Amino acid sequence: MTELPRKVAVIGAGEIGCGWAALCASAGWPVTVFDASARGLERASTEVPRRARALVALERATPGIVERGLLEFQQGRSLLQGVTDADWVIEAIPEELLAKQKLFGSLEDVVGPDTLVTSSSSGLLPSDIFARCRRQERCLVAHPLNPPELIPLVEVVPSPRTGPAWVTRAHDYLRALGRMPILIRKPVPGYVVGRVAAAVWRECVDLVLTGVIDVDGLDRAVSLGPALGWAAAGPHLTYHLAAGEGGVTQFLQRLLASFEQRWSELATWHQLEPEQQRALTQAIERAYKGHLAALGEARDRRLSALLRSLEQARTDRTEA
Repeated sequence: MTELPRKVAVIGAGEIGCGWAALCASAGWPVTVFDASARGLERASTEVPRRARALVALERATPGIVERGLLEFQQGRSLLQGVTDADWVIEAIPEELLAKQKLFGSLEDVVGPDTLVTSSSSGLLPSDIFARCRRQERCLVAHPLNPPELIPLVEVVPSPRTGPAWVTRAHDYLRALGRMPILIRKPVPGYVVGRVAAAVWRECVDLVLTGVIDVDGLDRAVSLGPALGWAAAGPHLTYHLAAGEGGVTQFLQRLLASFEQRWSELATWHQLEPEQQRALTQAIERAYKGHLAALGEARDRRLSALLRSLEQARTDRTEA
């Protein structure tokens, strides 16, 4: 079993970076955050403790361990100071390939030889992200979902040059944090979660823009419809169970034709024109205007409750 990291360094103090740092602190791990922006670091100094302590209120962490982790939470004054002695460096800067390549090229000169290096990219190919690294065997993508401290799934995406031992180490770290890593065997743009989300959201956007349903109704239809069933079983198991003892074979015999008809009618556009962007933005802001903070807190409470229910129902290893 991999030893726990003596220190984790998070590079980038945005939503994902602060989420990673809050998660590590909530496990009692020493964590340092560095950001090139002084404003970003200042935000992290309050946001990371707030999000770590919020996990206690949501019953996702214990007070003593959180406070122990926060005692060792620091802001790095420089990239060098931030990553010194770190066993795991997590990149969480904006999704810009050149910026990531430049950062990883710089990291090679300041991190230790036994340091695991991961990117939080949501869809860039690891072979591109780590192109400037000399030691690519220790580099891989560990893509969290937002908020990282709450949603347990993490996509682990090694490059063709990533060593198996480093993949195992990443899995061990993530499991120690209570995460559920899934290995992406063939890197594709957007990985798995991003591609599924993009396909579903395109249809959701199209239904709103063509006047079939409003934003609030659409969000309810998804969250209380397929999303709820998929949270319990995922799409394939959902349909495998839907036909009873006949399983997916019988399901396809009965319903494949109707699915093929729907597939032929789904949206196929590849970009939103400026006027469509404005219409979508206005529709979403009109639906949720002035309630973002409260809605965010409610979302976190629902996520926590769903996770507790799923964990309680997962009684043996045969359950997904």
